Amino acid sequence: MVLDRLRRTAPTKDPKKIPDGLWIKCPSCAKTVFKRLVEERLDTCPECNHHFRMPATRRIDSLIDAGTWTEWDADLTSGDPLGFVDGKPYPERIAQQQAKTGLKDAVLTGSGKLSGHAIGLGVMDFDFNGGSMGSVVGEKLTRMIERSTAARMPAIIINASGGARMQEGAISLMQMTKTSAALARHAEKRLPYISVLTNPTMAGVMASFASLGDVIIAEPKALIGFTGARVIQETIKQELPEGFQTSEFLMKHGQLDLIVTRQDLKAELARLVGYLTEHNA
Repeated sequence: MVLDRLRRTAPTKDPKKIPDGLWIKCPSCAKTVFKRLVEERLDTCPECNHHFRMPATRRIDSLIDAGTWTEWDADLTSGDPLGFVDGKPYPERIAQQQAKTGLKDAVLTGSGKLSGHAIGLGVMDFDFNGGSMGSVVGEKLTRMIERSTAARMPAIIINASGGARMQEGAISLMQMTKTSAALARHAEKRLPYISVLTNPTMAGVMASFASLGDVIIAEPKALIGFTGARVIQETIKQELPEGFQTSEFLMKHGQLDLIVTRQDLKAELARLVGYLTEHNA
């Protein structure tokens, strides 16, 4: 089998001859697999289908038809409204994240065609400061939703976030209301909104726009919730069900509509957009 030949099951006699970056260890099945195979499978493990973290740019490439993507508000960056310092000044932290990821902030927004359907799309990137929602994330998503409403297009958000950005305090929390209000106006025009939850989708993001979709989809085994299990357990003083913050548990208890693997996501979104657009016309 090809996978058997590509899988490294034991160290070689001279590991220095193997270039760095060719192999990756799966955190789920603990097998070491060929990195190129992982990338070809949209950043999923060829052995167990574990979904690795996926950069926003690759997400867009995997969903939007070639040559149809137009980015919106690409130059928006965070200010420093509170003069916040947590070990280092907030502007310095933002500059560090921008250099690391090549992004201006934790979300990319724009429009494009998904299997021929025109959509507005927001894609969060966890690698930028934990995908935290500050003023830029809230503003870009709100503008994306409002432009989608004006153009009578469905809106889709791919969520990946640890929650609100503490360095912006109450300004960050205000983004929950702003994005939710934009989605309410979108819904008044009978336009579809689909929310996709990836690992992780937590806290203020989950408590606002991530949970407001007409259809809510999650990737397999994604961590989804408001706060961490330890905090909940210490607060309510009760044992928690095993895996209660996973996609599978939430699906079983009615908080999700679908669990969709990344390889099938574009086709499933296209099916839903086509159906919702036709029946909401």
